[in-house]
Amino acid sequence: MSKRNERDYIYLIWKDPKSGRRYIIGELSKNGYYEFSYGHEIDEAMKAGFELLISFDEIDKVYRSDKMFPTFASRLPDKKRRGIEKILSKYGLQEYDEYKLLKRSGARLPIDNLEFIDPILDEKEFKRIFYIAGTRHYLGCEGNDCEKLFGLKKGDEIKLELDLYNEYDPNAIKILDMKNNILGYVPRYYSESMTKLLKEGVKYKCKVYEINKNNNCDECIKVELEVYATNEK
Repeated sequence: MSKRNERDYIYLIWKDPKSGRRYIIGELSKNGYYEFSYGHEIDEAMKAGFELLISFDEIDKVYRSDKMFPTFASRLPDKKRRGIEKILSKYGLQEYDEYKLLKRSGARLPIDNLEFIDPILDEKEFKRIFYIAGTRHYLGCEGNDCEKLFGLKKGDEIKLELDLYNEYDPNAIKILDMKNNILGYVPRYYSESMTKLLKEGVKYKCKVYEINKNNNCDECIKVELEVYATNEK
């Protein structure tokens, strides 16, 4: 779990529809009650065009509630929806839990550019599942030629490599297949934490979790990254 000071955290991400850049704009946390506040890259996001959410229209306020905020709960499938058990199973849940479902599903909607992510905080051992960033550019497929996926399939091992000379992001991390083909990059919201861990010599395993071959896609390769602190694996 992504905990700090006994609170469990989820980050809210906004994707700039023009540049495709993702900004961390706020935190949702839980420890007996729920809290939401803006922060991190909110100022940069607003300069890029982000507008404060209607239900959270004060940038410096810490919002508190005994229940999940309706604005966020409404992004989830209804608890009484037919087939909800299959949805919960997909995200490793035995019962309906709004907070955990937000964290594990991302709660994306086609009507906006928001999503939730499970941040990497002070953990030394953890597992995260995410889409590789920039795939369409580095594979040269431009979102409509899935034959350029280098024959990747679910379960294939892949690796991380610090991009020390990246002029745009000092924390950029390349993701490569075992033949050293660049597949894309670790998303910005994980790159700073992972750069620190990689420089410390942390051990990890990374593999293809899922491939979605949809035309005109921005994200098609989902990976599973497991970081561990022992020599057992």
